[in-house]
Amino acid sequence: DMAVPTPGPSSGVLIDADGLTYRYHPQGEPVLRGARLTVRHGERLLIEGASGGGKSTLASLLTGLRTPESGVLLLNGLDRFTLGDAWHRFATQAPQFHENHVFSGSLAFNLLMGRRWPATDEDLLDAAALCEELGLGDLLRRMPSGLQQAVGETGWQLSHGERGRLFLARALLQGAPLTVFDESFAALDPESLESCLRCVLARAHTLAVIAHP
Repeated sequence: DMAVPTPGPSSGVLIDADGLTYRYHPQGEPVLRGARLTVRHGERLLIEGASGGGKSTLASLLTGLRTPESGVLLLNGLDRFTLGDAWHRFATQAPQFHENHVFSGSLAFNLLMGRRWPATDEDLLDAAALCEELGLGDLLRRMPSGLQQAVGETGWQLSHGERGRLFLARALLQGAPLTVFDESFAALDPESLESCLRCVLARAHTLAVIAHP
C-alpha cells in the first residue's frame, strides 16, 4: 500500500477538486459540471442541495468510488491513478441509509469492516467506546454476546435507529482523514441526532456532511 504524504504546513489541503464533470451515461446530461471544492485538514463542511443535484455523486468522487469524466481531483496532492485503491484508506463514506447494509456476522464485524480482521482487543475496545458515545451501550448490554452477537438476516434484529447509528460507527471506526456522511442522520430521532452529531464532530478528522436544505 502506498502511504499518502503529509502535506506541508503552508498547504493543509486534503482534497483539491477543480472542474469535476461526471455523467452516468455517455450521451446523458452531466450530473456534475465543473464542480470545484477545496477541503482542508480538520474542516467540517455542510453540503446542501436538492435531490438530484449531484451531492451523492460528488461524495462518491471524493471517496474514490467513482472517477470523474474530466477535471482534477487530488488527495494530499496525489491523483486517483497514483494512489489506486489506497485512496479508500484516506477517504471513506457512510452511504445513504437505504444503500447501507447490516451483514450476517457479529456486531463487531459490522462495526470494524474498515479495519484488518480479525479484530484486536484494542479494536474491540474502540468499537465498544464509540457505541457508548452513539447511544448503543444499552443495546450491547441487552445482547447476550455483546459485540460478538450475531446480527443480520438470521441474527439479532436491529431497529431502524440502531442500524443508523451502526452505520455512523462503521464509518468513524475506519479512522480515515476524510469522512463523508451522505444523509446519514435521517434515521435518527431528534434526541439521538443531537448526541450523534456531537460524537461525529468530535471524532471525525475532517468531515463533510451531505444533507437536504
